[in-house]
Parts: sequence; C-alpha cells; structure tokens
Amino acid sequence: MSRQPRRLRWGAPEPPPPRHPYRDTFLVYGALAVIVVLVAWATGGGLWKALAVAAAFFIAATGWNTYRLRQRAREARARSSEQTGRP
Repeated sequence: MSRQPRRLRWGAPEPPPPRHPYRDTFLVYGALAVIVVLVAWATGGGLWKALAVAAAFFIAATGWNTYRLRQRAREARARSSEQTGRP
C-alpha cells in the first residue's frame, strides 16, 4: 500500500474569479474618473481639463484592464487544453 505524502499549502488560497470582471472594471475606473473631476472642481481647477484627463484615464485604464483580462482568459484556456489534451 503506497501512500502519497501530504503536502503543506503555503500562502493564501487562490481567490475565485469575479463574476462580472468587465462591469466591475468599468464601475471602479468610472468612479475614479468622477473623483478626479470632483477634486478639480472642489479645488477650483480647470473643469474642462479635468474632464479631458478623467476621460483619458478612464479609456486607458479600462482598455489595459480589458486587455489583461482577455490575456489571462487565453492563458487559462491554453493551460486547460494542455491538461486535457484537447486543442
């Protein structure tokens, strides 16, 4: 009777993926863009410039995050196909 040795798991368990990653991304970065505009308005800064910066931030941040989410999904599919032997 061969017994496999038990292995300790160091570190925290892998958190489950979010249920709505794209929606969550848009909401978080949208809120941050609104905060940028509100801070500019509260401090007397240029509102149009703040709107432009907030829009650029929102587009760049959501674009990058969407790219990374899709890249991770592709990598996960590749890993699962390697493990199952299916293309």
